[in-house]
Amino acid sequence: MLIDIATTDEDIAACYPVLRQLRPKLDASTFVADVRRMQLQGYILASLRDGDIRAVAGYRYYELFATGLTLYIDDLVTNAGHRSSGYGERVLEWLKREATDRGCRFLTLDSGLKRLAAHRFYRRHGLEEMALHFAIPTDGGPMWTSD
Repeated sequence: MLIDIATTDEDIAACYPVLRQLRPKLDASTFVADVRRMQLQGYILASLRDGDIRAVAGYRYYELFATGLTLYIDDLVTNAGHRSSGYGERVLEWLKREATDRGCRFLTLDSGLKRLAAHRFYRRHGLEEMALHFAIPTDGGPMWTSD
């Protein structure tokens, strides 16, 4: 079992089928270019492989007055056929170590209000609700890019 950062176009493309399970509006034809563009803004794409890709995480680092240096998880998803097998837990624990090793004060993420199973998973692993996240689409579009 290996957690690795996707650095090549091939590695990035291999993450698409799993990440699409969380973000169904992703476009396969632009996925690698989209990730490459986001990497310029600090996005890091990692995958856990156990033969094939079992889980994917997208994350970045930023600093705020409120939290200090923070590892923010953009995306965290386990392949549907392998959920409840410990893969998501392994990736989350790996991300916690990454945050600690980088000197972060917090590891944070946002989760849609209806994702109750995900909320239980996060709470089970020590994450707590610490704020409400308010947003408004400036282009009149939907709140999230996935359902």
